[in-house]
Amino acid sequence: MSVTEANAATPSLREVFKTALRQESATLLFVLKTLLALYITCWLAMRLALSQPSTAMLTTVIVANRQTGLVLAKSFYRAIGTVVGALGALLIVALFPLERVLFLAALSVWIGLCAGGATLYRNFKAYAFVLAGYTAALVAIPVVDHPLGAFDSAVARMSEVLLGVGVSGAVHDLVFPSRIRDSMRQLSRAQFANFIEFVQRAMSGKVARADMENAHLRFVRDAVTLEDLRSSVIFEDPEARARSGHLMLLNQQFMAASTTLQSLHHLINRLKRRAHHEPADALIELYAPISKALDAPIEAGAAARVLLPRLQNARKAMDLHRPALRAVLRSDDDQLDFDTGVTLAEQFVGELYDYVDTASALQAPRLAGPAERVHFERSNDFAGAGLALVRTTLAIGALSLFWIGSAWPDGPLALILATVFAGLLASAPNPSRAVSQVFVGFLIGTVAAFVSLFFVLNQMDGFLLFIAGTAPFLIVGLVIMASPTHTQVGVGYCIAFIFLQAIKNQTDFNILSFANDTVAQLVGVAAAGVAFVFVPTGFGTIWFIRRQLDRLRRQVSFAATAPLAGLRSRFESVNHDLFGQIVAQTQRGSQASRTLVAWTLSVHEMGRTLIELRNDMASRPPPGDVHGAINRAIDAVARLYEQPGTITYEHAVHALAAATVLTSRDESLRTLLDDLHLLRLALVDDQSVLAEFMRSKQLSQGENHAA
Repeated sequence: MSVTEANAATPSLREVFKTALRQESATLLFVLKTLLALYITCWLAMRLALSQPSTAMLTTVIVANRQTGLVLAKSFYRAIGTVVGALGALLIVALFPLERVLFLAALSVWIGLCAGGATLYRNFKAYAFVLAGYTAALVAIPVVDHPLGAFDSAVARMSEVLLGVGVSGAVHDLVFPSRIRDSMRQLSRAQFANFIEFVQRAMSGKVARADMENAHLRFVRDAVTLEDLRSSVIFEDPEARARSGHLMLLNQQFMAASTTLQSLHHLINRLKRRAHHEPADALIELYAPISKALDAPIEAGAAARVLLPRLQNARKAMDLHRPALRAVLRSDDDQLDFDTGVTLAEQFVGELYDYVDTASALQAPRLAGPAERVHFERSNDFAGAGLALVRTTLAIGALSLFWIGSAWPDGPLALILATVFAGLLASAPNPSRAVSQVFVGFLIGTVAAFVSLFFVLNQMDGFLLFIAGTAPFLIVGLVIMASPTHTQVGVGYCIAFIFLQAIKNQTDFNILSFANDTVAQLVGVAAAGVAFVFVPTGFGTIWFIRRQLDRLRRQVSFAATAPLAGLRSRFESVNHDLFGQIVAQTQRGSQASRTLVAWTLSVHEMGRTLIELRNDMASRPPPGDVHGAINRAIDAVARLYEQPGTITYEHAVHALAAATVLTSRDESLRTLLDDLHLLRLALVDDQSVLAEFMRSKQLSQGENHAA
């Protein structure tokens, strides 16, 4: 290599600096906007003579986020939680004036209820519950001995919090806004392109069963992430709100199509393993036009509408080719296998077409009309919420008793900090680790606050010099907070620094007060950590795994018994949300994770097929004896998943066999027969999670189809 080539290959110092600056620009912008919001809030709070400007400043830090829509969402729910918490505090003070024990007992229960409510949500709605508990403590505890000041305290705290919320929202929305709608648009288009490419590969025989299950995990994460972004983007602008319904519909159609693709893929594999090669090969040949239709230059930013006529032509080709493929199958069993696969393939093409059609409508400059109303339903664990309620109530109650018994002057501050973190971290996968990170941040922030207050600010006068004396320290905390792996450390640092500054119009440089406040803060954070040790969340424990399995398997009963109106979308969304929790709350690759994922895939396929069977029965009711046999089969499958075992497994297989025999006698019930046959094939799959309940495995082994 020549010297010229070597110089060309080595980037200059300027290029290295520009690349690093570009990579860190998002962090720098986050820090600058947060500082701007913080100091504007501080100046306004001082001009308005609010009693605790630090509360307003803390609000700007807590709601800070890189994305504008997420800041507005956090601000919205923080405002709601603040108002509700203030009203709750006024109610508690009114019920128990000058009754310290009863007052603190009622406050502990209120805060526990709010912490329990926070665990039922995995987005910013949980934040409203945390703030309802935190604000109640912030309003009520300082006036426990003079209840007549409760209203003034509530007004002051609400004013400070709402000021911080308003300034943060304005700054992040007006100063170099980072729109979440742009990220969501990129995600939805990338999701579309990746799914289309995956379907094309699957339909051409290039995806094995293990790859299909890994892809399903990715599809679940994409669906839950897109719904979380959609629920926040509606705060940004009217266009985002107008497209919200279409985005929700797109997500539901994506989940439906991915589930049917998984069922079709598993059907082919089961036929291959049972040595039913002729119907399996016929089905592969049948849906080959789908792969050809999707073999188009589709990229993340390309228009989806180019696929619509190609999918229509693929559907026509399948309809024309189906009779000839079925005619070459000699046995009744082969024809039944083929017919079942045809039903799945046609259902998949229809769902795929609807998904592409909605994606095309979203990519258009203007929406043609309102979208079909659907709802993304969450899966809530009320036992976990109960644990959070008990844990937080006991922690606040114990700290309250310590305060009463010791007459500790700074006990209220410790209570407030314990309230904040007991609720805020209740739904974290590893809350004990999160509290330890916050504690480390508090220690570092305490040192920074001490240096700033007693070595810098006491040498300065005026607001501009106040900014100069505190900004370098806050920048350190905000940079740590912007790091995905050390966010909790940064949060603890910033809260400790701002709290201990005790910012007012007339600053008090009292080292004894600083020391007392420091001890109170650290005790409050430590109390939250101790509470998580004595009453853990249960994530990763045997109890947690059993509860997750029970919740998973009850989804089959839900599919078998719930009202049909909107059932498909509710089943899909709850399953995907529950699947997302399993992925997030269990260690990837562990035995617990593999077991839960295997059950999830089985529940998803079985529940979806039961819903299709019930819909087909509702659209064309079968004769009484057939109707009763099918209902008995549905009940038997539901019982199998509620109480899995060899006896319930064999009962389900026999009930399905009996219903299949009766249904096969009437040619007009062909669709019902296909549904029943698909259920039976899923039950006798010796590679599914139900295989452990088979007394004997007599299924023939054969090659695995890759598509």
